[in-house]
Amino acid sequence: MTTPKFILDLREKVGHDLLWLTGITGVVLDDADRVLLVRRADTGRWSLPAGILEPGEQPAIALLREIQEETAVEAEIVRLVSIDTLPPGAYPNGDQVQFLDLCFSCRPLRGEARVNDDENLEVAWFPLDDLPDLSEVRLASIAHALKPDTQPLYTGRPA
Repeated sequence: MTTPKFILDLREKVGHDLLWLTGITGVVLDDADRVLLVRRADTGRWSLPAGILEPGEQPAIALLREIQEETAVEAEIVRLVSIDTLPPGAYPNGDQVQFLDLCFSCRPLRGEARVNDDENLEVAWFPLDDLPDLSEVRLASIAHALKPDTQPLYTGRPA
């Protein structure tokens, strides 16, 4: 996975210590009730298109860029789905991270889904009733995106 330059610069100062980062995630749903997923090169697991918000970027614009860069699909934002603090984690090199994740529901506009970067091994549309093995966090993101409530979910507000 390509690490943004600002994180590399921070890592020179803090080493492997915990970094608090803002993540952006997209639940891209098409008219056939399928969700767009990527199989990550670093873990081999299926996940939603996602990325790290870089300094000065607007979250929605950054997410649309990430979706296109990862999947070659051009999308539009439908709504903010959730704002969550994800559990701390670590990369294989020992770098510790924790993300504030902004998850958006999106709709595809154009483009054929395909691997469009070196961060993913596969890109595919999956029917909602036949999803591959996904983390609980990503399954919750999809479930929240499917709810008719247009208010974003956040801690302290019932799911």
